Amino acid sequence: MTRPAARHRRAALAVALLTALLAVLLPEAPAAYADSIRDQQWPLTTLRAQTAWQTSKGKGITVAVLDTGVDAQHPDLTGSVLPAKDFIGFGAEPGDSTWARHGTAMAGIIAGHGHGPGDADGVMGIAPQAKILPVRVILEDTDPKRKQARASRGGALAQGIRWAADHGADVINLSLGDDSKTAHPDSAEDDAVQYALRKGIVVVASAGNSGQHGDPVSYPAAYPGVIAVAAVDHDGRRAAFSTSRWYADVAAPGVDVVIADPDKHYYEGWGTSAACAYASGVVALIRAKYPTLSPAQIRSLLESTAEDRPSGGRDDAIGAGVIDPVAALAAAAKLRPAAQAPVAAAYAKQYFGTGPTATAGSGGSGPGLAGYSAIGGLLMVAAAATVWLRARRADARRHG
Repeated sequence: MTRPAARHRRAALAVALLTALLAVLLPEAPAAYADSIRDQQWPLTTLRAQTAWQTSKGKGITVAVLDTGVDAQHPDLTGSVLPAKDFIGFGAEPGDSTWARHGTAMAGIIAGHGHGPGDADGVMGIAPQAKILPVRVILEDTDPKRKQARASRGGALAQGIRWAADHGADVINLSLGDDSKTAHPDSAEDDAVQYALRKGIVVVASAGNSGQHGDPVSYPAAYPGVIAVAAVDHDGRRAAFSTSRWYADVAAPGVDVVIADPDKHYYEGWGTSAACAYASGVVALIRAKYPTLSPAQIRSLLESTAEDRPSGGRDDAIGAGVIDPVAALAAAAKLRPAAQAPVAAAYAKQYFGTGPTATAGSGGSGPGLAGYSAIGGLLMVAAAATVWLRARRADARRHG
């Protein structure tokens, strides 16, 4: 979806999922426009990042990004990306046009540190001192091997969650999901989520991008214990595409979000993937300062301190409201650590409803890579214009 000229950045609020993979690639911004990337990161203003950073920048925290891979050599991420794990084993490789675009975008939102003198250029994440643990569990929607992956790597998400939980993750970011007609809860995925929660790891997922298509339930957002994140726009209103469901906990920015790409260009996009990444970054801020708080306590913090709270305390559109890292950090200072990490209770079948019947021979393998398809469809909407173009158009208006 093309975004013509730069829109006025209001200080009002967060949105939802983002992203990139676009066919339109323009030249990198010349030096005169170098600061335009940071200037257009409106979620940092909305989330009062500068104030939150006085308390925490996420140092010492590892956020596992289960996605399409992450470009560890991107200038905004160098030194912040840990050795990766690949549960796919084939498909695009570094240097290919369909490699790690969505995952790199999410990593930048979470832990980008910018580059250049004083790190003043490029994307700054909400938790710029956190580390990223890349876990490849899906392929980009445009990867030529996607169909092959669909048939052979259906259990990658569950495996990836367990692996991340066993390899140092403090937070697991799931900017992906399946809300297709065949989507249904999968016991292996649910068990993996509960395994991570029992180990004290916070699991965050995007609510889904089907708000204009009937609001179907999306997994893994609907699994018990997951912090499900909806998307809001500049004014704090639910983005039209953001799925409205009972499992929504909070909302975060995701509209017109600036993202980094392995091609070293910057794009902007929208979606609940971005909202999920911002929420994961805020969790990293809390975890860095208060490492003994349980996943349940952190979830409660985000909900109880959210802004723009709906009438009645919550609704299906934005949960308890838009995340407020400053308020959450302040409230966390008053909490005592949980005596022990709570064990997520098993759910009854009616929790999810009966859902569609699994096809013969599926073995309960869940949606698999077909449903998650590089976040394509559900959580990935290609951005059609680079930030540079927006900056130039805006500048032309100012001087025209």
